[in-house]
Parts: sequence; structure tokens; C-alpha cells
Amino acid sequence: MVDFITICDYLGTFAFAISGIRLASAKKFDWFGAYVVGFVTAVGGGTVRDLFLGVTPFWMIQESYLIISFVALLFTAIFKKYLVRMQNTVFLFDAIGLGLFVVVGVDKTLDLGFPYWVAIIMGTITGFFGGMTRDILINEIPLVFRKDIYALACVLGGLIYTILVSIGVNLGLTQLLSALSVIVCRVLCAWFNISLPVLKGAEEQEQNKDHPDKTPFI
Repeated sequence: MVDFITICDYLGTFAFAISGIRLASAKKFDWFGAYVVGFVTAVGGGTVRDLFLGVTPFWMIQESYLIISFVALLFTAIFKKYLVRMQNTVFLFDAIGLGLFVVVGVDKTLDLGFPYWVAIIMGTITGFFGGMTRDILINEIPLVFRKDIYALACVLGGLIYTILVSIGVNLGLTQLLSALSVIVCRVLCAWFNISLPVLKGAEEQEQNKDHPDKTPFI
């Protein structure tokens, strides 16, 4: 019987692959290029996590991730018109994948016997690194380097996971609440335009000297 964490892993792979493929199609990539971007988006974070944890990357021992990414490519090609009409498609699938992958990363790290703080870091890496690689491949500034609440949403999910586990909450409920916390945090921050302050550079500071009413961040 398929457990909840495997469902999270597969759904997260599908969601992240679609987010990568949609952005690749907007850049007019061919089918192979779009598939590569989608696959890297889906497995990038988990690959880095597994390398840090000293285990073989998951997709190298199970071909299902290659297949799921291909299904995502076909899904995007078939329902392209509907996905394009949904202006927030990429954001939605990215948020879902983010939440699901944080849970997968934290769960795997704890299963390998690492402490909670390592699990939070690995869950965060699992969540954001694939999207960061996707943005680099399509020549965009990665979301994690912008003022969007992205990696911090992953940290929140990891914290909630470890807190709930430490107080003995049911594992399935812990995984569900942790994933939802990431997704809800990401959506609400975007909806209400909540973001981190921008670190201003030297040139901006010089400009602000000419305008005393503008207070620089540093």
C-alpha cells in the first residue's frame, strides 16, 4: 500500500515538473528542452539533499520520477490552453510542490537519524533548490534570491513538522499540516504582497542621500 509520504513525493514531482515545463514553454523551448527543465525542477532539490545526506539520489534507483516528469510534459501539452488561461498556474503548482517536497525532505532526513535542525535544512533544500535550478536554466533570477517569501515558507514547514513530531502528534497529520503550512504561507504572502525588505546597494544609498526623506535599509 502506498503511504502518504510517497504520495507527497509523486504529487510534488508532478507539480514541480509542470511548473518547470510551463515556464520553459513560455520561453519557447522545444519538447526535449521543456522535459529537461521539468525533470530538473522536480528532482533538483531531492538530489542535492541526498548528496548531502550521503545516499544515492532517489531518481537513480527508481525510474518512476522520469515517467512522472514525462506524464507532466504530456499533461501540459494536452491541456496547454487551459493552463495558459489560468494565469497563476505556475505559482499554484510551484506552491503545491514546495509544500509536498518539504515534508518529503524532512521525513527522509529524520528516518536516516539526523537531528531536527538538519531535517529542517534538508527539507528547505528539497523544497527550493529545484525551483532555483529551473529559474537559472530559463535565465530568470531565482525566486529564492528575490524578496518573495519562498525559502522561509519551507523553513516554517520544517519547523512545524519537527515541533509536531516532538510532541507526539500522529505522523500522517503532522505531514499533512506541515505541507499545508508551506502552501498557505506561500499563497497568503503573495496575496497580501508580504515580502522581505530588499538589501539596498551602495548606489541606492548614494541616491538616498539626495533624498533625506527616504531611509535606506542599511
